[in-house]
Amino acid sequence: MRGMVWAVVAAVWLVVSASPSGARGPYGSITVGNWQGGAFTDDKTGAFSHCSAGSTYQSGIYFMVSIAENGSWRLGFAHESWRLTPGEAFPLTLTFDGQPAFNVYGMPLGERLVIVEMPVNSSLINQFRKARQMSAFAQGQLFQFNLNQTAQLLPALLNCVMSVRKSGIANAGEFAVAAKPAAAPPPQQTAPSSTAKPQARSGTGTGFVVSSSGHVVTNHHVVDGCTEITGNLSGEAPVKLRLVSDDETNDLALLQAPSPFKEAANIRQSSIKVGDGVVAIGYPYHGLLTSDFTVTTGIVSSLSGILNDTRHLQISAAVQPGNSGGPLFDLGGAVVGVVAAKLDAVRMARATGSIPENVNFAIKTGALRDFLDNSAVEYRTKEWHDGMREETSDIAKNARGYTLLITCKVNEQTAGARKPGN
Repeated sequence: MRGMVWAVVAAVWLVVSASPSGARGPYGSITVGNWQGGAFTDDKTGAFSHCSAGSTYQSGIYFMVSIAENGSWRLGFAHESWRLTPGEAFPLTLTFDGQPAFNVYGMPLGERLVIVEMPVNSSLINQFRKARQMSAFAQGQLFQFNLNQTAQLLPALLNCVMSVRKSGIANAGEFAVAAKPAAAPPPQQTAPSSTAKPQARSGTGTGFVVSSSGHVVTNHHVVDGCTEITGNLSGEAPVKLRLVSDDETNDLALLQAPSPFKEAANIRQSSIKVGDGVVAIGYPYHGLLTSDFTVTTGIVSSLSGILNDTRHLQISAAVQPGNSGGPLFDLGGAVVGVVAAKLDAVRMARATGSIPENVNFAIKTGALRDFLDNSAVEYRTKEWHDGMREETSDIAKNARGYTLLITCKVNEQTAGARKPGN
């Protein structure tokens, strides 16, 4: 690598700190393909400031991604031909996978380096997280970036921040978590017949009715790639559901039954508060634990999810695989969220050294209402007022009429790497 590029790289490490005093590092390492980086400290105080990694592309541009100690994300771009004015807004146009462009203003932190902030609740970071290709137009030049390795880079950066928070900068090591090698398939004794029918496998999740026209909401990941989707109320026969629309970014999907259901959920209009009680209903481990739905209770622990993602609620109500897509209720029986995920205890234990308990997440009703509005679905709402409380048993009794077991079937020939269900 040319000396000029190394000088640019060094400049990036020195100025990307959240504080104006500069940074020192890297400590430990992040090695993901061509990405190199690690943890950094404030040059004056010695306190941990951020983790970052970068790579130089053939165009001569250096591209960096960082996450600060407080969880904020940044992109960094540097080029030896740039002559920037520190403090003067720098316009860039970013495009991900050919989607509509983002016109953003970066902040030059030197003659050749510009930083772009990515708030955790912005569309920009949502597109970046899932994109395979990115282009950046700046100062009359178009730069192309292959983002295939960001699926491994972003967890490595998050692991870096969490590890240093827990164990300190002195114990920094390699933060990139190596992917487990896929197991070799067993040798085939005979060649498969070309006339053999594709085998189907299935997974399950939860959904709930949101309209008098038979519309059902669940998670996108519950029905992603399904060749056949069915849903059934507890104790009733399954009906085929068709996919109407989905939103991968917010992990929502809208299904519709061939005929209406008798009942539908009410969606709360106002926001729920930290500490308020909630009830989660769904079909975890269907057939293994029980064939009926389960009911768990807890509170709203936080109004944001991982890395301050404000689309989510963090809840203490216990959920398990199969709860995904199910309704989360307030104590008045109105839906306040869509159960989305359970924190991966094994991955967190590897990153932090401890096993988290009762850390679960639900998609807020703001995102749900926007999704339904965009899909032209008329749904029922309910307003919360003090003193509006129901017994948990009554909430469960009412939910029985509109909470469905969702079954996803995938043909082996078309399944690819997808694992049905959640």
